[in-house]
This record gives sequence, C-alpha cells and structure tokens, in this order.
Amino acid sequence: MSLRVLLVEDDELIGTMVEVNLHHHGFEATWAKSAEDGLELVAAGRFDAILLDLMLPGMNGLELAAELRRRSVSTPVLMLTVRDEIGTKVSAFDGGIDDYMTKPFDMEELVARLKALIRRSRAAGEVPASARIPIAGGEVHLGALRFDDAAGVSHALSEKEAELLSLFARNAGNTLSRSDIIDEVWGMDALPSERTVDNFILRLRRLIEKDPETPRYLVTVRGRGYRFDP
Repeated sequence: MSLRVLLVEDDELIGTMVEVNLHHHGFEATWAKSAEDGLELVAAGRFDAILLDLMLPGMNGLELAAELRRRSVSTPVLMLTVRDEIGTKVSAFDGGIDDYMTKPFDMEELVARLKALIRRSRAAGEVPASARIPIAGGEVHLGALRFDDAAGVSHALSEKEAELLSLFARNAGNTLSRSDIIDEVWGMDALPSERTVDNFILRLRRLIEKDPETPRYLVTVRGRGYRFDP
C-alpha cells in the first residue's frame, strides 16, 4: 500500500517538482495550494505525513500546524521553507511540527526524512489503546492520546506529548537529559532546541500536576534534565 502524503504548497514550480518526485518514489501525493484546502483534505481523509510550506496565502504554515494540533490531528508534519533562522525553527517545533527543511532542498533527503517520520509515527501508534499510566489520580491513555484527570475530565494529547509521557514512564526514577529526550522523541536528525523540550514539559505539567509551579511528578533535576517520579 502506498504511503499517503499531503503536500501544502502554493508555489507551482516547487509543488509540481515535489509531487512528481513523490509519485516516483512510490508515495500517493495529494497537493493542496492553500492551508484552508489542506484542512479540508485532512478532515476528509487519512494521510501518513504532511509536507507543509511556511509562507502560504491566507493562513500560513505555522497557523495551519497549530490548528491541526488543536484538532488533535497527530499526523507527522514536515515543514518546508526558505527561512532558516533559529527563531522560526523554534516557533515551528513549538507549534507542533515534527521536522523542518529549508529550500532549496535535496529530494532524496526529503524522501528519507518523510519515511523516517512515518516510521516513528507508526511505532508510536503501535502502543495499544488500552495502555495506561496512572498519574496524579488520573490516567494517561497512551494509544488514545488522552489524559483523564482526577476529576474525570478528558484532555487531548498531541503525539509528541504522549511520546514524552511514555518515555518518562519507561524511565521512571531516572534523569533524562534534554538531548536524550530530543533523540528519543524527535529523532537525531530533527532540530528542536532545548527550549522546545522545556515548553513541552511546561504544558504537560499544566495537565497532570496539581501545582505546576511545584511539580510532584515531572521534576527538574538542576543542570541535568528531567525525572518522572511515579
């Protein structure tokens, strides 16, 4: 079965080149020329990955990525852009994208990154929906990408948030450095900053901690990283 990729790109030349090459490498590619069209396609069908341009007419790529995560769409996103400044990359990773490439790019590398993203996504999806981590009187449902708090209120988790909680649960009591977390959750080829990890931890603390300012479960180990205390 072909891997299905949604390409969101308004540039005709780049879009045509990427679409043709994706088909050549065995992907089933669907091309949307605006973020709004991309949203409609995601709502109507399933994709294994999304290739997303940053500079789009109307809603831009960062806004589209944020909207996808708000809708609990966990499909891995690779952003394509001419902008290579670190601030844009940090904003992109903080906004929910999974990988980032600058234009011009090598098509062989793009295909390799896409396949790696899909492999990681599928590995995460192999966690059964019944897998649960009891935390703070509630439960994290790993496969269902959901946290049910002590009051019984359900909160949607992004794929990366679920992967982080799964990583901490597997290493309960052990300190994980930020670089270890980046390698395990984002992959060695991705370029999130340590600030990205910190921002994810802050969001998770707001979900699972009674007092996020004085965490009981996701603990900072000064100068070393983070530790999950069950």
